[in-house]
Amino acid sequence: MTFTLIPLPYAYNALEPFINEQTMRIHHGNHHQTYVDKLNAALKDNPDLLRKTPEELVKGLKSLPLPVQAPVRNFGGGVANHTFFWDVMKKDVGLKGEIAIAIEKQYGSFDAFKQEFSDMAAKLFGSGWTWLVMNQGKLEIVNTQNQDSPTADGKIPLLVIDVWEHAYYLQYQYKRVEFIKAWWNVVNWEKVNALYAGKK
Repeated sequence: MTFTLIPLPYAYNALEPFINEQTMRIHHGNHHQTYVDKLNAALKDNPDLLRKTPEELVKGLKSLPLPVQAPVRNFGGGVANHTFFWDVMKKDVGLKGEIAIAIEKQYGSFDAFKQEFSDMAAKLFGSGWTWLVMNQGKLEIVNTQNQDSPTADGKIPLLVIDVWEHAYYLQYQYKRVEFIKAWWNVVNWEKVNALYAGKK
């Protein structure tokens, strides 16, 4: 068994004008594919691990044999993080459901939450991800570097933005803040709410 690139749940141009087709084609078809290929290469001598999902590998990272922990962290994380990222995006799905109530209760308002999340994403140094997670029953905004995942620390992802430069540079150049601002228009709150309702 080997890992394969999971197709996007929508067309490459489905998130325009906020994320353009060229960015999505290269991000998914090249960057994500490369993580899949490198994960397969790293685990070719570990067929038992190839039977697990990338998400399972990352979640159980600390229990894996030491020689494969780094490649699973980097390449398995790259596969799992990107798959999750695609799934929590969709146009024209407004904030709704239990997650809206939980955000307002914890952060005071959606605008306050949005500002804190955006600031975290903008200030993340280098490459990485900004997440909304469930941590011991409470919402938390966290940053991870490179392809690290909060699941390795027992946290449950609900929402994520990719702030590696390849996620936005073709369209927004160095303007990460502009990308973050545009990205809020393609958050799939229906999916986020379903994740929250299933894990609270």
